[in-house]
Amino acid sequence: MSAQDEPESRFSPRMRRRIASVSVIVGFFVVWEVACILFHVKEIVLPRPTQVVGALITYAPAIWPHAIQTLSTTLAGFGLGILAGVFLGALIGSSRLAYDAGYPLLIGFSSIPKVALVPIFVLWFGAGTVPAILTAMIMSMFPIVVNVAAGLATTEPELEDVMRAWRASKLDILMNVGLPRTMPYFFASLKVSVTLAFVGVVIAETVASNRGIGNLMMIASSSFDVPLVFAGLLILAVMGVSLYAIFSVIEGRVTGWAKRKDELALG
Repeated sequence: MSAQDEPESRFSPRMRRRIASVSVIVGFFVVWEVACILFHVKEIVLPRPTQVVGALITYAPAIWPHAIQTLSTTLAGFGLGILAGVFLGALIGSSRLAYDAGYPLLIGFSSIPKVALVPIFVLWFGAGTVPAILTAMIMSMFPIVVNVAAGLATTEPELEDVMRAWRASKLDILMNVGLPRTMPYFFASLKVSVTLAFVGVVIAETVASNRGIGNLMMIASSSFDVPLVFAGLLILAVMGVSLYAIFSVIEGRVTGWAKRKDELALG
């Protein structure tokens, strides 16, 4: 390879994808801004991105406590969802009886609109943070259960046979073969579940809380402060993308063995 070709080789496919992604995101906001100006879209209908950023700067001291409240509530509910999801997924995926009995109940429960559960949680625990945590836990739990159970169900029988040949117990097989085998499924479910946890928290905050981004957006919409409403949406999007990126990095560290290299994936 010549010195002339070396700079081009350093421009990896991954870097090109990142540049393309950033370009698309920036282009989206530029088109949004220009379209609002050209078509004279009123602020109360669709504020421009610059107006949304202006609302973020103007109301930053008031927004910050609400953002911390929503983030902490989401992480609490998400953490409980992980614990419950892994336990139920391991139980359902490792036992045929538990699968036949528990999976239909789980499907039926997940079909219930979660906003309908918020008033029940308010009756049980009162308005505040607890209903939001429970709503986030329930919404984030189901994808984890399904993926962990699927990962256990697709564990290669040959690996289990080798462990049995060494007289390993069912618990040993689960801890040393089953659960490590489910890691790619588990982290894939985490990236979905964390976004659902934010949805659950905001739903609960709009119904039964006096703090959080959801409550802030309700107050802003009641006073027709649409830029502030969009500022709340932007904050939720940034927090969701940030947590998604964090789990993607952890996934790459933990389950790199299960992923193809970029060069192979690109053909």
